Amino acid sequence: MKETIVIIGASGQGRVCADIARLNGYTRVIFLDDGDAPNAAGKVNEYPRYLECADFFVAIGNGAVRRRLQTMLEENGASVATLIHPSAVVAQGVTVGRGTAIMAGAVVNPGTTVGCGTIINTCASVDHDCCVGDYIHIAVGARICGTVRLEDDSWIGAGAVIIQDLSVCAGCMIGAGAVVVKSITEKGTYLGVPARKVK
Repeated sequence: MKETIVIIGASGQGRVCADIARLNGYTRVIFLDDGDAPNAAGKVNEYPRYLECADFFVAIGNGAVRRRLQTMLEENGASVATLIHPSAVVAQGVTVGRGTAIMAGAVVNPGTTVGCGTIINTCASVDHDCCVGDYIHIAVGARICGTVRLEDDSWIGAGAVIIQDLSVCAGCMIGAGAVVVKSITEKGTYLGVPARKVK
């Protein structure tokens, strides 16, 4: 781990990840952002100047953008960090991929694997023996019960629940507060209790 971390994305997600980075021992945080964020030191395309002296983290909520930027960084030799808040409970033996953030109060129980570039947000929980893929966002307070498989590029909304022994195919959006009671095999947006696909 280097002393400096470059965070791509300077909005709310970036500030949360910066806080976790400091709690993980980074002493200098640099933001790069293509918007008008006043706390950004430059644009994203300026990242090469930091390749030798810093670790990197992509703090952007959109999974497709996160995947594109993290892939670009890795292909160009960047060291991509994983950020886990000290108050998160991550069981011994859980594997967590590069570029993943596990936020304050989150719980990840034994036997679970978490892929690259995934967000397990504030107070979300992932129970035992789950398989969480790449570039997923498990939003604030969502509950993933035991032995659930979440495939890549899905969004699990705030407060949503996925009951045990189910799978959710890649590219799904599960709405806030939805309850998934059977496996989802078709990409789309699912809302309600029980969760149903909407057009």
